[in-house]
This record gives sequence, C-alpha cells and structure tokens, in this order.
Amino acid sequence: MKMTFRWFGAGQDPISLAEIRQIPGMTGVVTSLLDMPAGEAWPEERIKAMYDGIVAHGLEVEVIESVNIHEDIKLGAPGRDEKIENYIITMERLAKYGIKCICYNMMPVLDWARSHLYYNLPDGSNTMRYQAEFIANITPEALAERYAKESDTYEMPGWEPERMKKINEALAAYEGMTTETFYANMKYFLDAIIPVAEKLDIKMAVHPDDPPLPIFGLPKLIISRDNLRKYLDLNSNKNNGLTLCTGSLGAKKCADIPTMIREFGAEGRIHFAHVRNLKFENDTDFYESAHFSPCGSLNMYDIMKAFHDVNFTGWIRPDHGRMIWDETTKKGRPGYGLYDRALGAVYLQGLWEAIGRGKE
Repeated sequence: MKMTFRWFGAGQDPISLAEIRQIPGMTGVVTSLLDMPAGEAWPEERIKAMYDGIVAHGLEVEVIESVNIHEDIKLGAPGRDEKIENYIITMERLAKYGIKCICYNMMPVLDWARSHLYYNLPDGSNTMRYQAEFIANITPEALAERYAKESDTYEMPGWEPERMKKINEALAAYEGMTTETFYANMKYFLDAIIPVAEKLDIKMAVHPDDPPLPIFGLPKLIISRDNLRKYLDLNSNKNNGLTLCTGSLGAKKCADIPTMIREFGAEGRIHFAHVRNLKFENDTDFYESAHFSPCGSLNMYDIMKAFHDVNFTGWIRPDHGRMIWDETTKKGRPGYGLYDRALGAVYLQGLWEAIGRGKE
C-alpha cells in the first residue's frame, strides 16, 4: 500500500506540503482543484501547476479527490452528455500528469453532513460529530449557516453559499426518483467513462455515502456491502472500483468492514482507501475518534489485516482526525488538522509493518 495525505491545494489548505513531507512513510498527497465547478473541464495549465508544485516538494500526486459529478448526470437530465464529455476531457488531461486514480461520489446534492464540526471531547481535543436528531430538526440552509460560522476560514466543500442559494430547487429535483432510475443514471455515466479509464489506466473509485443515513429526504444508495456489489455490477470492468471508506461504511453499526475488504479487495476492486475510526454513542450517533482502536468502535488491526491479506497495493490515507494541540480553524479544516492525521498515518503503518512481520 501507499500512504498518502489529503491536501486541499495551494490557497485552500493551511497545512504546507513541507509539513506533510516530514510525516514518516508519506509518499504523496491526494488533492483536487476545489474551485472547479462540477461539469466543467479542468484547464490543463491548472493541472500542470498543481502537479509541478507538489512534486517540487518531493511528493507524488497520483490520486485526485474529487472530480465532482454534475447533478445533471445523477438526475439523467438534459445536458448530461456534455457534462460527461467534459469529465472525459478532464480525465485525459489528468492522465498526462501521471494521475492513476480518481475518487468521486454519487451522493445527490450534498457530499456529506455532520451535526457538529468541533465537538469537544474530555481530553481537550475536538472532532466532528453526527447526531441524527439534530439533523432531523434542522434545514439545509440553517446547517450551512452553522458550518460557515464554525469554520470561519474556509468554505466547506459541498456547502458553499452559492450552492445553498439553490438548495431547495436541488432537493426538489430528486422528489419521486426511484432507486432503479438513480442506478440507471449511474450506469449511463459508468458505461461512458470506464472504457476511457481503461485506455488511460486510471482507476475510478466511488466513495460511499457519508453518512449512510437518511438526510433531508435524499436517496442514500451506496451505504452497504450489497450496494457496493450492485454498483460494481453496473460495469464489470475492474477500472470501476471503490474508495473503501471505513468511516462512512462503518457508521452503520451492522457493517463488517474487514469482510468487505476481503471480498472486494480479493477481486481487485478496491483502488483507494480512507481509514478512520469512530465512536458510537448509540445506533445512529457517533463522533470521529483518534485512529487508535481503543479510542473508537472500529478495530483498526482487523481492518489493516484485511487489507494486508488481500495484498492491497493501492493508496490509503488517514481520514478525518481530531483537532489537537491547540489547532484552530486557521491551522486546518474541520477533521483535517495536521497532527492527529499524522499520528494516524504512522499508527496505520505500524500496524501494517507488524502484520507483515508476523507473517514472515
């Protein structure tokens, strides 16, 4: 496996590439062009500038997270063919600069949701929390206002003020959509891009819905082992694969993450992994804990052993972490501070090394 680190890009992330470079075992960063609107082709000069800036710091850039999917594609609306063509143009341009994997999601309208961005823990750190009752009793507009207030330095991806101006229109577009229609729209997209991905040797890695729980009446379709299987079966080419996110899938208490890793990993369908821990407060509520297994409800040893058992050679990144050691909004986006994710990266590599040595 290759250990990587999420970096939001120049001007978008207060953490520097020089700091990331100093984390032991770090091979590269996972990044994006956050300001590029979904549906538009990424300019090659901007891709080159992004690439040049990263490799100048001795880091690789092989994974892009994300090239966002336009709502017209998810809805099967007029104009989707043009957006798909722009997506393909972006893929072709990224391939010129050695991009080998694209992480994306098919979540309608909103990429993610939490009730709290900075939930205080007894040890003095703070973290992101999901409280189902809170979400059930708030509007998207009010939640966006809460995010803007709590994260006062950077806009939260997926919750930008301009997007929120049209949120009710976007939500209404999904009213009455059946599961079958949504999957048919996914298949239309995959059948268009996967042959191109195979030609370019780019692995497409869909991210599960985050969290895998109902939000604002929107369909949640990639939330379990059966959903992952159905998505992969929409296009059997192995370039159509997964971003196995332990935190998103693990937010359903019944989820058996190691078993999923062994099943899909053995088939070569896991291209990228987000590894994080979380602590359940009840069947639906949780907060994101330190990666160390005793701190949360997921067994990181079992998870990493499953990856090791299937000889996973893709990219892993430590996912959301706490804000610790006096980190503020000016030192990291919520869940994306430097220190706890660096600790997580080293911890996961320590497990990987110990598992490997135990097999010698």
